[in-house]
Amino acid sequence: MSGRATVGRVGGGPGAGAGTLAPRVVVVSRRSELDELLARHGTRAAAAWYLRERGRDLAEVVDRHEALQAALTTVGAAVPADWRRGAVDRADLPRFLFGPEDVVVAVGPDGLVANVAKYLSGQPVIGVDPEPGRNAGVLVRHRAGSLAALLPAVVAGAARTMARTMVRASLDDGQELVGLNEVYVGHASHQSARYLLSVCESGRTRRERHSSSGVVVGSGTGATGWCASIARDRPGAPPPPAPEEAALGWFVREAWPSPVTGVDLTAGRLAANDRLDLVAESDGLVAFADGLETDRLTLDWGQRLTVSIAPTHLTLVSP
Repeated sequence: MSGRATVGRVGGGPGAGAGTLAPRVVVVSRRSELDELLARHGTRAAAAWYLRERGRDLAEVVDRHEALQAALTTVGAAVPADWRRGAVDRADLPRFLFGPEDVVVAVGPDGLVANVAKYLSGQPVIGVDPEPGRNAGVLVRHRAGSLAALLPAVVAGAARTMARTMVRASLDDGQELVGLNEVYVGHASHQSARYLLSVCESGRTRRERHSSSGVVVGSGTGATGWCASIARDRPGAPPPPAPEEAALGWFVREAWPSPVTGVDLTAGRLAANDRLDLVAESDGLVAFADGLETDRLTLDWGQRLTVSIAPTHLTLVSP
């Protein structure tokens, strides 16, 4: 999941209008497991008992919580005093308004960068790993201690960045969403979904009616995730795209053969001008990106959803 790094000012990013508006650093994080346990059980003693009954130790959870808090403190201290600041929890991302001058710092696992990417329009993202060695570190490639030197470089346009391809899903009523790793289209409860699939590539259209567990369309960034687990069971699966390549891979999950549904059109790649069209032929179909099921599109019977390469991309700051 590596890609080509470039150096240059982020277009429309924090350097724009810097003379009149100070940059804003928006720190994105998610509640720690300790926070979740305390919200559920009320006290540390109750949380410790709950974990102990399941063969776990509260000390490990506390250590991870403190590592996250230490990283957040270090990141906060790295922001210049005359810059503006913002903070948002992952759960509140659908309601948070990012500005064009923002520098986004995601402190957490790799998936947190994917969660925030869909709400951005080119703002640079710095992924900070609060627990080096625990996360894969594919998208969170920085340590909190590097932010003091890195933030001015990002604003000056001197930091290396990577433009990672994203996926877009658009309904015929104008609604749309984007994802960094993948977009899933299928039944809300993951039971069989019925739809007409059309693959439009290189001026040629192929169609097949399906009853399946849904369709997953992924980028090169997500090629080692959900799409990879599907591809492992598919002999002859198409090669995954690179993270910055203008291409997507797609897979139909568990297509069911019947007199009216087929199993031939179940995997492929989409280039820059290609697309998938799905026309819903059952109720309860949804589309969501990067596992955020609550932020989704709903397809009524007969509605058309188009999946293609997104016009926007993730601007990921490289080490």
